[in-house]
Amino acid sequence: MQDAVRAGGRHTPVSHATIEIGGVEIFYREAGPRDAPVLLLPHGYPCSSYEFRNLLPALADRWRLIAPDYPGFGYSATPDGFSYDYEGYSRLLEDFADRLGLERFALYLHDYGTWIGLKLARRAPERITGLIIQNGDIYEDALGPKYEGMKAYWRKPTPEGRRKLEAAVSEAGFREEFLNEVRPEIASRIPPDLWKLHWPLMDTPKRREISVGLMEVWKENFDWFPRYQAYLREHQPPTLIVWGPQDGYMPEASARAYLRDLPHAELHLLDGGHWLLETNLDEVVGLLRFFLGRLEQGERHRLTI
Repeated sequence: MQDAVRAGGRHTPVSHATIEIGGVEIFYREAGPRDAPVLLLPHGYPCSSYEFRNLLPALADRWRLIAPDYPGFGYSATPDGFSYDYEGYSRLLEDFADRLGLERFALYLHDYGTWIGLKLARRAPERITGLIIQNGDIYEDALGPKYEGMKAYWRKPTPEGRRKLEAAVSEAGFREEFLNEVRPEIASRIPPDLWKLHWPLMDTPKRREISVGLMEVWKENFDWFPRYQAYLREHQPPTLIVWGPQDGYMPEASARAYLRDLPHAELHLLDGGHWLLETNLDEVVGLLRFFLGRLEQGERHRLTI
């Protein structure tokens, strides 16, 4: 099936498909010409490729955008035996890119997708044309106050603490994640579809357990933060940082921390929070068009030398 929407003054379709990767059925959304420069979009928590539903058609006149659902999320399968952690998802994302023949691509890094995408980038830096970083944290000293409850659980895991994690994996918990301390007039732009539609897809015993498990291994992932930082320092990928500072997990300091390792990155702080594609789409699209246009010119130059 296809949705037809406006982008760049043209009628641009978004396609929806399912393919099998390593025996796992993966649903994905795609828009744009097959021969155009690629932007790969790993999603964040507690969402799916649905978070990119408006971005895909907005850029599809000049770029090919592809957004998969991870196993255990959205419309993808939830198989037994899959490694439901950030390394497992990163390997899946790399296999997905291989299956679609994506040799080089830019990455949109948001929330969980930041860690998943950077693991891929560390393994294959030659495939990365550039990074867009949007409210994705890799600096432990710059985390916001909403992480305090998680840190307390990591320091001393208890059954009561785990029950709190389980309670967060709920429709009410998802609503809290999507609204996440933005001002009321910003919150009014965030559609309840995000939690009302996504929660029923996640409300199975196995998917709830996967979500709790991902929270439990956050601490292990934090141990990777220095490695992500080292990748940025060493390779200096062209980077656009577009950030909503009204974010209890990842405030303005989390965005500025990237400049320690990427001093030439372009940083924009917008009047929004964690879900800018819901509240500040036009601003983000404008910044991405300019940035991706520069990447496109760089790729043309690379191919001529």
